[in-house]
Amino acid sequence: MDRGESRWLERARRGDEQAFAELVEAYQRPVFNLCYRMLGEAGEAEDAAQESFLRAYRNMRRYDPTRSFSTWLLSIASHYCIDQLRRRRLPVDSLEELEPWEEAPDPGPGPETAATRREGREAARALLGRLGPRDRAVVVLRYWDELSTEEIAEALSLTVKAVKSRLHRARRQMAEAWLQDHPEPAWNGGRADVASAL
Repeated sequence: MDRGESRWLERARRGDEQAFAELVEAYQRPVFNLCYRMLGEAGEAEDAAQESFLRAYRNMRRYDPTRSFSTWLLSIASHYCIDQLRRRRLPVDSLEELEPWEEAPDPGPGPETAATRREGREAARALLGRLGPRDRAVVVLRYWDELSTEEIAEALSLTVKAVKSRLHRARRQMAEAWLQDHPEPAWNGGRADVASAL
């Protein structure tokens, strides 16, 4: 955390709306990305991110400055998204119809590499959609937001052991789903290589 962010946090905890607006500006992308990966629809993700920031603002005085602000904020967003998923009982197939994820332009790779990356993102999105809300949250926080198992445990009110168990189960479930959809991979000699890659 940089010095500016520390000052914003301190001022926001005292009710300074402008300081909180600075925090929103700094964290809007990671919160939106988490919500988008959890909910699978841009409009819902925007609403969820907005609600997450509103809840964070209302609870700023409860924030413990000895803990990571980003973990606390992503925890609020994760819990909100899990609740939304439970309410609507997201059908698995709906994640396959998502818009492509935004990607920064990369002048290096050619069209074949871009197509391969796009296919990989689409496959990951479909596999992610087969997970339950809590397992999906654990996977998104670990692999997209790059939180440690300890930070995920804190964010989702789980034990570290439960996080590790959920990660293991989710990876296994995604690998099995991949193998079911792609019974004969054409690279690296077989099914075990694909399963271990997931």
